[in-house]
Amino acid sequence: MKYSKWIPLLFCLVWLTACRQDAPHFRIGVAQCSDDSWRHKMNDEILREAMFYEGVSVEIRSAGDDNSKQAEDVHYFMDEGVDLLIISANEAAPMTPIVEEAYQRGIPVILVDRKILSDKYTAYIGADNYEIGRSVGNYIASRLEGKGNVVELTGLSGSTPAMERHQGFMAAISKFPDIKLIDKADAAWERGPAEIEMDSMLRHHPKIDAVYAHNDRIAPGAYQAAKKAGREKEMIFVGIDALPGKGNGLELVLDSVLDATFIYPTNGDKVMQLAMDILEKRPYPKETVMNTAVVDRTNAHVMQLQTTHISELDNKIETLNGRIGGYLSRVATQQVVMYGSLVILLLVAGLLLVVYKSLRSKNRLNKELFQQKQQLEEQRDKLEEQCDQLIQLSHQLEEATHAKLVFFTNISHDFRTPLTLVADPVEHLLADKTLSGDQHRMLMLIQRNVNILLRLVNQILDFRKYENGKMEFTPVSVDILSSFEGWNESFQAAARKKHIHFSFDSMPETDYHTLADMEKLERIYFNLLSNAFKFTPENGKIAVRLSSLNKEDKRWIRFTVANTGSMISAEHIRNVFDRFYKIDMHHAGSGIGLALVKAFVEMHGGTIAVESDEKLGTIFTVELPVQSCETVATEPDDILVSPDFRTTDILLTEEEELVKGYDSSKPSVLVIDDNEDIRSYVHTLLHTDYTVIEAADGSEGIRKAMKYVPDLIISDVMMPGIDGIECCRRLKSELQTCHIPVILLTACSLDEQRIQGYDGGADSYISKPFSSQLLMARVRNLIDSHRRLKQFFGDGQTLAKEDVCDMDKDFVERFKSLIEEKMGDSGLNVEDLGKEMGLSRVQLYRKIKSLTNYSPNELLRIARLKKAASLLASSDMTVAEIGYEVGFSSPSYFTKCYKEQFGESPTDFLKRKG
Repeated sequence: MKYSKWIPLLFCLVWLTACRQDAPHFRIGVAQCSDDSWRHKMNDEILREAMFYEGVSVEIRSAGDDNSKQAEDVHYFMDEGVDLLIISANEAAPMTPIVEEAYQRGIPVILVDRKILSDKYTAYIGADNYEIGRSVGNYIASRLEGKGNVVELTGLSGSTPAMERHQGFMAAISKFPDIKLIDKADAAWERGPAEIEMDSMLRHHPKIDAVYAHNDRIAPGAYQAAKKAGREKEMIFVGIDALPGKGNGLELVLDSVLDATFIYPTNGDKVMQLAMDILEKRPYPKETVMNTAVVDRTNAHVMQLQTTHISELDNKIETLNGRIGGYLSRVATQQVVMYGSLVILLLVAGLLLVVYKSLRSKNRLNKELFQQKQQLEEQRDKLEEQCDQLIQLSHQLEEATHAKLVFFTNISHDFRTPLTLVADPVEHLLADKTLSGDQHRMLMLIQRNVNILLRLVNQILDFRKYENGKMEFTPVSVDILSSFEGWNESFQAAARKKHIHFSFDSMPETDYHTLADMEKLERIYFNLLSNAFKFTPENGKIAVRLSSLNKEDKRWIRFTVANTGSMISAEHIRNVFDRFYKIDMHHAGSGIGLALVKAFVEMHGGTIAVESDEKLGTIFTVELPVQSCETVATEPDDILVSPDFRTTDILLTEEEELVKGYDSSKPSVLVIDDNEDIRSYVHTLLHTDYTVIEAADGSEGIRKAMKYVPDLIISDVMMPGIDGIECCRRLKSELQTCHIPVILLTACSLDEQRIQGYDGGADSYISKPFSSQLLMARVRNLIDSHRRLKQFFGDGQTLAKEDVCDMDKDFVERFKSLIEEKMGDSGLNVEDLGKEMGLSRVQLYRKIKSLTNYSPNELLRIARLKKAASLLASSDMTVAEIGYEVGFSSPSYFTKCYKEQFGESPTDFLKRKG
């Protein structure tokens, strides 16, 4: 009945009303780096605090100290559409791009305990690890009375807490010259590795006065190793965390395993409060730093009493929460029963109303049906009128298309004369043997493009002839197999150049003789095969297959042209043979080539079809009926036209590739453009003064930029696949390439596109067609400007005053700090520095060389010599002691390097000092 449709709606309304209170308003994802007691305590505090906010759901995932697993966890949360992410990064470098991706998607990100190598996050909350490390250093110095040997067992070397705790510790003990850090090892935050590393230290160092462990899991492992060696009484053990509970830091101090531990607050409740401030649009601080304090035998007992009391209160809160949950469940059940009863009453009332209404509606429905009948008749009249209008519009469209074709035909006739006058002088100039290499390449470029214009003009004229019915069809006896095999030779050079696997296959013992227009058949074959080579990437495949079939009691010849690496979407494939149709702006062409192919196939009485698939690629299929002399009728009155177009022009003669040896003595320029002629032209302009590297698309350009780290990049904007703007954005977001200036070439003058380019990090825009002098001047100025940035080590200027991105500033500062920290290690090399910076040896070398004009080894040597000069002026150490102190392997080599740098030996300096 009419009103029965309201019954399901009533049920849905009741169900939504009963359940709306349980639907979460916010979803929060927590990506923890590891699974330990400290993290468990934080997780419990987060979940407990979440109970105080209605409609908040929290999901926690632990990566188990695995960077890839944590990256999967973050992507899982992003795919699930969480409203906020809480992340404790396992290691800074690998997790930085993952956190940035989430932040750029618009998801608020709170970093807890550990930071990343970027400022692209919403807020940070955690203890000051540098201050904790400094407090530990001061405590140990106090306990050792300013003298002794210390060993350090660190957390995961790539994590920011480990790095900052070490830096703070070194800053503290550097004030006590008699306290030495004699050894340091990575214990990865765990007890097992700590025990192994401590055992090794005990064998190498007969005297250890103190052990600095980065957390309270590392500390008991070190203690156990010392106890096995019977040396645990010789040294003090200091850890970090001070968690209560069995086996944790507070109990270890009470059991005299640790001499002290420092509070590293979990503050899960504070994390949850910060998250809710962000989600509910309340003011919040960008950085929240928690305080620390030492826990030793003097206050451990009091701390234990406090934590026990807090634990009891937490248990009571959880018990109360469980009871409240039970009460809420009962209330929800009662609500369902109440609403169900209400629905039953409404249904009964509704049924009575329906019975009453149905009697009254019968007459009204009959009246409405009569009115609808009249409306349908009116609509039919309107449809007939619209059909007439569509027919009229179709005629108008046909006339407009005809007018467009006439216009193109007329202007094509006008183009042929000046093109001929250009082509002939170019051929004469190419015959001149006195031309230089650059002049010959320029003329070849002109000749190729004149031939392309002539080909396009001839295609328009031929299509016009076909439309007017004046295209000559001259069938002759043809062996298609032998013709195809001969024409295939023209494509071997293109196949070798692009490393394309080109195969031709035919059915054996088959007669391929038929009557066909030889010229038009050649143009059909060359056009399809040229398109296949144009859109097939390097190392792709092109396959031509010739076969025979019977259809409608008649023999047909079929050939297919298939290529990999390109796909035509379903929305475009049905229009691909329409005249003037282009798939999109990334696909070059006049839009008439395939339409002419279809016309030539139909003149032979055949058919052409296309299929495209993402995995298989694109396949064109042509079927031609086998014809004899009796079946072919000619039209003697047709006008015979000798077309100027030659199919051999489709596949242009390829020049031999220039041997471009990479010359590191000249500045390097990477040219990214899908047009080979543009790349060749820019190469000709720049190769005298620069080493030019070429890339045919955005993907290849990114790979070569990462490999060669050029001094400048010139990129086209409109390219298939990765366009120039996206390519620029990716290069500017990579540490290895973010410093490289980028010039974008564009044929589009829209301000919106330029804004996108500049937002992506572009340094300059040059419009096509461009002036060669303008391009060379811009290249020279950008490289000179960038070269000035390399002088900051020599003239003492700071990067803050230069035009350098924040990523490069942070990179250089971290590298300088790393050199300062490790210069005393005589075995330090580029591989070690690269590992600390998160780069390979080659990437670090090119990055440092590009930014500073020095290699990493040169910078290390300069830093050591400057530190040595400071020590000579301010200390009473001998020349040999200073050489060893700053990391030189022998005093003689130190003296040699010092004299080369400062013009006098260290001994001469000391004599002059007096």
